[in-house]
Amino acid sequence: MTATIDRPQTARPDPAPRRLSSAKRTRRVTRPLQYLALAGYIVFLGFPLLFLLITAFKTPQELQSAAPSFLPQSLNFDNFTQATEKANLIPAALNSLIVSVATTLIVTVISLPAAYALARFKTKLRTVATGWILLSQVFPFILIIIPLFLVLKQIGLINSLVGLILVYTVWSLPFALWMLQGYVAGIPVELEEAGAMDGGSRLLVLRKIILPLLAPGLVATSLFTFISAWNEFFFALVLIQDPALQTLPLTLARFVGAEGQVQLGQLAAASLLATIPSLVFFALIQKRLTSGLLSGAVKG
Repeated sequence: MTATIDRPQTARPDPAPRRLSSAKRTRRVTRPLQYLALAGYIVFLGFPLLFLLITAFKTPQELQSAAPSFLPQSLNFDNFTQATEKANLIPAALNSLIVSVATTLIVTVISLPAAYALARFKTKLRTVATGWILLSQVFPFILIIIPLFLVLKQIGLINSLVGLILVYTVWSLPFALWMLQGYVAGIPVELEEAGAMDGGSRLLVLRKIILPLLAPGLVATSLFTFISAWNEFFFALVLIQDPALQTLPLTLARFVGAEGQVQLGQLAAASLLATIPSLVFFALIQKRLTSGLLSGAVKG
């Protein structure tokens, strides 16, 4: 027999510290790039608002100067006064507010039960409805405006805020349905089954369990619908002829002259005032918008 000699085995180095140090080096490289990309994105989004703010306080002489400065020499509020008096912004803003709020309420009330049915009930009607939602987003405005105008003319809703609300509701409803049904599908069915096992009716389960979890989706849908109706221009241009019923985007178009000469200071002031309701609406609901969909609903 040959004797075997046991050789001492050398311990292999643990690769975990090496992987940890490599991850740290990667984070050191990628984190500044992430901050740089975020800063660039913030500048990209914030520069138009900053430009409006600066331009709104400049005098006509500063705007027409051959060597304009970036910042205004003094705070000039004449553009705000002239824009409000000339374009009649307050009634136009009230018209836009009425149309936007009414559209948001109607779309939310209709899309909530419809989105729940699309997400929970697997029927042939669901396939047809999903196809309609996707197909409706393909058609451009110009393709449907003529038949839409003729239909509204037959029922007497041309040059009416009610007709405009109806058009905005029909146009915003497919995308709102698509958004909400995604939120509903993300809520586990087990939560509804647990509520039913505890003796709750379907209506009680929907009101006590599903609706609170669906709040972020409702907020996001409401925000999209409100901003879409507030900023819409083309439908309002075709359907509204009475100056007293014109919305804010139509009123802002008055600052462009017949030869394309833009009253830049007044337009900037009016546009800045027109963004305030959207910013206020977003500030009021941003906590709900950023909250988690199922925060704390399911454990384990």
